[in-house]
Amino acid sequence: MNRSKAIACGLLLTVLSGVFVGCGYSEEEMQAQRDRVDQLTKALDALEGKHKELQDRFKVLSSENAQMTEQLRQMGMNVEDQKRSNDEMTRLVADLKAKQQQADARLQTFRSMLERFNKMIASGQLRVRIVRGRMVVELSENILFDSGKADLKPEGQAALKEVASVLASITDRDFQIAGHTDNIPIKSAKFPSNWHLSTARSVTVAAFLAANGVTETRLSAAGYADTQPAAPNDTPEGRQQNRRIEIVLMPNLDELPDLSKLKDLTN
Repeated sequence: MNRSKAIACGLLLTVLSGVFVGCGYSEEEMQAQRDRVDQLTKALDALEGKHKELQDRFKVLSSENAQMTEQLRQMGMNVEDQKRSNDEMTRLVADLKAKQQQADARLQTFRSMLERFNKMIASGQLRVRIVRGRMVVELSENILFDSGKADLKPEGQAALKEVASVLASITDRDFQIAGHTDNIPIKSAKFPSNWHLSTARSVTVAAFLAANGVTETRLSAAGYADTQPAAPNDTPEGRQQNRRIEIVLMPNLDELPDLSKLKDLTN
């Protein structure tokens, strides 16, 4: 009990004693009242102590609450950053998985075609190459055409019928027929340049494939003349390799790069 409170209680007891004497209270009754005052004083002391304890606890909790609020704020930012990072990682994994599935499907198509072309490859009628991620079926000029002409020879027709049966079984691909020549210029009444000859040959092959079971809308034809040589043109052997027809498996739309982000630049 502090000093001021002790003085106040003493004065209270003195006053109460005078009151009790004046009112005719016995000594026992007065002592009982004094005991009651002591009990009340002790109870008051206990309440004040509890109050101080609660005040101290409140200060501690207020400090802890402020710290926790700051931690939660920082944690909230970190959690949000982590969520964005996780979402981005999930998207990247999904994209990679889709690309892997596309690559697996493309590889399976390549393997299937290669297996079916094995006999023709072994006999020298054609060869298969992978160029810039695309499968290319290559047939030499000497199998398909006479020199300087764009009409199919009988053996060329027989070879293309076998090719057509394979291409017709692949339902999810487009094919480009590409004509190529060596670098020796041609000038004739029918073909004024190698461009005309290579284009005419590719159109002839595309039309023949369409007539033999390959869906017409999946075919296109292009002439490259001597602009894409497969070998140097400085030897007869190299020039013979360059005179060729290529059947290129074109990529599906979902295999092409996503250029949607460039849309704003084209407007």
